[in-house]
Amino acid sequence: MGGLGPMSGQNLHFGQYAPVQLPYAIDRYVNETAHLFKVLDKQLADNEYIAGDYSIADMASYPWILKYPVLQQQLDDYPNLKRWYQQVVTRPAMIRAYATGTAINTIPTITEESKKILLGQSAASLVA
Repeated sequence: MGGLGPMSGQNLHFGQYAPVQLPYAIDRYVNETAHLFKVLDKQLADNEYIAGDYSIADMASYPWILKYPVLQQQLDDYPNLKRWYQQVVTRPAMIRAYATGTAINTIPTITEESKKILLGQSAASLVA
């Protein structure tokens, strides 16, 4: 699960936010995301949760799996991951957490202004 966030993040960046669409980069990270989904699917074939019992591994992975449509993945391709996803999404604490987040986060987090900040950082832009 350690690569899931970084690779899915690159998938989102090049597929959704990059100012120039680079087919090589998009394909690279969509394929890497698919590989990591398959790794999780295999792990979940013999386990109810990623590390056996429900743990921080599930909590950290869930937000990335939740984004499967924009990551250009289909959960039907990963039956064990789909089963896990359906289990995690119905956990009462997960429902409460996402309901709270929806209530708090009423302003879009990705805007043209935020893209300038997020995507325009360099060593030179760091203020001491």
